[in-house]
Amino acid sequence: MKARVRAGRLVLDEPTDLPEGTVVTLRVVDEDDDLTAEERAALHHALDEAWQSVRAGYALPASALLDATS
Repeated sequence: MKARVRAGRLVLDEPTDLPEGTVVTLRVVDEDDDLTAEERAALHHALDEAWQSVRAGYALPASALLDATS
């Protein structure tokens, strides 16, 4: 769900299946990650390489890694 501030009030216009009277906690989303264009490109390159490794079968479930450290 998204809300916008208008005239100092939060305005929310999203359909929901929540029951009437449900209290919802909102938090501010900071969409700026402070990365430079070069840092963002390096991040995307690293993520692409990681997914290629996963697709090639060079990955372990997190549970296996955790079991190996305990």
